[in-house]
Amino acid sequence: MRVEIWSDIACPWCYVGKARFEKALEAFPHRDQVEVVHRSFELDPGRAKNDIQPVITMLTKKYGMSEAQAQAGEENLGAQAAAEGLEYRTRDRDHGSTFDMHRLLHLAKEQGRQDELLALLYKANFAEERSVFAEGEERLVELAVAAGLDADAVRRVLADPAAYADEVRADEREAAELGANGVPFFVLDRKFGVSGAQPAEVFAEALTQAWGERPPLKLIDRAGAEACGPDGCAVPQH
Repeated sequence: MRVEIWSDIACPWCYVGKARFEKALEAFPHRDQVEVVHRSFELDPGRAKNDIQPVITMLTKKYGMSEAQAQAGEENLGAQAAAEGLEYRTRDRDHGSTFDMHRLLHLAKEQGRQDELLALLYKANFAEERSVFAEGEERLVELAVAAGLDADAVRRVLADPAAYADEVRADEREAAELGANGVPFFVLDRKFGVSGAQPAEVFAEALTQAWGERPPLKLIDRAGAEACGPDGCAVPQH
């Protein structure tokens, strides 16, 4: 079974939702047969790389709330994250473009290190003092190398704005086609969708339901075809 997760590194509910989903997946009896694929979704597409501002400032401008309301929201998110065992800095975080991060996640996917890089990007953005935006590309190189990627390969991607850009945009178009207007958005076997950072119990229910409704295997068999079984392989008689 395949689970696809559309998310953005700048999305705090994606950070929390990933932890809740993973808790449900860890307890799922068929977890070893579940493939998890992370898909790109930018909350702020088209934002310039050098357009970096404090999270509180971004929230007040984007949603028209007061600084006190924005800070209260951050405190609530900090409590939600802590309940999942996650660190979350409720003050002095910044916000910027995540496009390059998504491009690197596609590189990481090709090398089987996507989940590792995503986890490091989330932690760097939400829990660590150093900025994933203000420190520039070398910070991203550092995180990608920690996830197991080659530094030179990472730098080549970052130096070429077209590298994996089509893959990011394709993910975002597909999200729109599936009706996802927010993240996190989970799609199970292209049959079930779960929107938002739901409780682990909801993800557990969705996994169970999706697993139970997989179509049975249709066997195409031609009489007389040789095969090996529990007792070994029959030796052809001449």
